[in-house]
Amino acid sequence: MWFRNLQIYRLPENWGLTAEALAEKLAARPFQPCGSQDMATRGWSSPTKDDRFVLAVGGHFLISLAVEQKLLPSSVVNEVAADKAEMIEAQQGYKPGRKQMKEIKEAVLQELLPRAFTRRRKVFSWIDPVGGWLVIDAASQARAEEVLEALRDTLDELPVKMVKTQLSPVSVMTDWLAANEASGAFSIDLDCELRAVTDEKAAVRYVRHALDGKDVQDHLAAGKLPTRLALTFDDRISFMLTEKMEIKRLAFLDIIKEEAERQADATDMQIEADFALMSGELSRLIPAVLEALGGEVKDAVI
Repeated sequence: MWFRNLQIYRLPENWGLTAEALAEKLAARPFQPCGSQDMATRGWSSPTKDDRFVLAVGGHFLISLAVEQKLLPSSVVNEVAADKAEMIEAQQGYKPGRKQMKEIKEAVLQELLPRAFTRRRKVFSWIDPVGGWLVIDAASQARAEEVLEALRDTLDELPVKMVKTQLSPVSVMTDWLAANEASGAFSIDLDCELRAVTDEKAAVRYVRHALDGKDVQDHLAAGKLPTRLALTFDDRISFMLTEKMEIKRLAFLDIIKEEAERQADATDMQIEADFALMSGELSRLIPAVLEALGGEVKDAVI
């Protein structure tokens, strides 16, 4: 349940759904596995592996979108279709035309779908109605949009805002690397990507490498800009900040997980304890990131 990535959105100020009301709406669109002719399905599932569609702890909500996809590569469909086309050519005396080939491929797809393997995944989202956050544990904005679309279908509308800041992450990360020091409660770790702005897009990646050396300064002086930078916040959370203001490779350090285990021992509810600690830490991290980037701009609606 511990999030690994953060795609951050602003909820509308008039968000008024209670946990009960939200759970009722999610329960109306539950996850169903793929049928024999379905290529993919999605729906809401319990984040706690029981009958709850919303885990509510301390005013924070945890929800889960389940997605199942058939694994049927186009190369397999094309190969089987080519074999069938050869058989049809031998029967009719000429190669199938474009329209007939399209029909052959569609027939092959319908034939293979029931036998295809499936892959299922869950995407967790944290909703903070008081702080005004919708945060999706997705590695890309495209994956996050999958959750946003499902929420719009379920809630009829979801006028969330993409979070924007006064300063770009690239400019702030450049200043930090140039000074060999981050601001506030942040500290620079050992991973970084520097990329040239020229057409060649030359890139240099540092992995588990000290970033306070002359070589990094030389790359900055040559015009390369940081697109990823590993950071630690308050000695409690490590993460990678990207040029798109995505937070990736999120890792809650041992001290936080030990606190969650102690709380769980007292309550016998591990997932509630984990979620309470995680949401509390993220409620501190996100505003700190926005402050370091010059503060939030509140005018971009998606």
